[in-house]
Amino acid sequence: MEENKNNKKQWDYDNAQWTQLPKHMSHLPLIEKDISLMSRTLRSVWAFFLKAMFFRFYQRLKVHGDLAKVAKEHPKLLVISNHTSHLDAVSIAAAVPYFQWFSLYSAAAKDYFFSNPWKSFFSKHFIGAIPIDRGGKKGEAIKLCLDMLNTLEKIWLVIFPEGTRSKDGKIKPFKRGVSLFAQKSNTSILFLYIDGAHRLFPKGAWMPRPGVLKMYVGPVHPPAPIEEVNLAYKAWVESFRDGVFSEDPIPTGKKGQKN
Repeated sequence: MEENKNNKKQWDYDNAQWTQLPKHMSHLPLIEKDISLMSRTLRSVWAFFLKAMFFRFYQRLKVHGDLAKVAKEHPKLLVISNHTSHLDAVSIAAAVPYFQWFSLYSAAAKDYFFSNPWKSFFSKHFIGAIPIDRGGKKGEAIKLCLDMLNTLEKIWLVIFPEGTRSKDGKIKPFKRGVSLFAQKSNTSILFLYIDGAHRLFPKGAWMPRPGVLKMYVGPVHPPAPIEEVNLAYKAWVESFRDGVFSEDPIPTGKKGQKN
């Protein structure tokens, strides 16, 4: 009984926990154990639009692999992918089976996805975005992500480990965040590769073009240092695609080296 009480204290799902946060953390979303009826309704409508309309008729999404099987075997995962377009996050959401949708969250750039009230509302209620301050040093969203991974039994957290969209479509070396999350929460990593998003909706474009988008479902990798994750992801992608990686060196973790 005492143990349950302590667990509840560590992860209090009541909204009061978040409304009492200091001002510099007020941008964080209200994470609840039971998603509100409004959020559930809005996300259901968004799921229908993505799955039954946008990625079926306008952009035809072809998934190579069985995400439903992965979701049944791994209810808790870090989901990583290459990042060349704003299509990446929504295509992953469209590919994820519906029964995993309400446990799906995305680490999103605060300066873009939460830059105004309309974007903030959409990002929170439609895509379950967690705002990451790319220029800040407080790390409150990082702590929130770790709390969620350490306490929720069912969560898929989408992260783009390159840190930003690639301008040329080439995959850059991953930053350390994904390994930090994986190792500190003992959460495995699902590899995805998205092919065609840069061509259909490159960085700087106003709207996506119609066409075919392909998604490849890779292995589930155990928690590991970023050097190992980089090499494993590269080896997997190069087993079916050539010439998609930049020539930037993979970080070795030595002092003074770029990450």
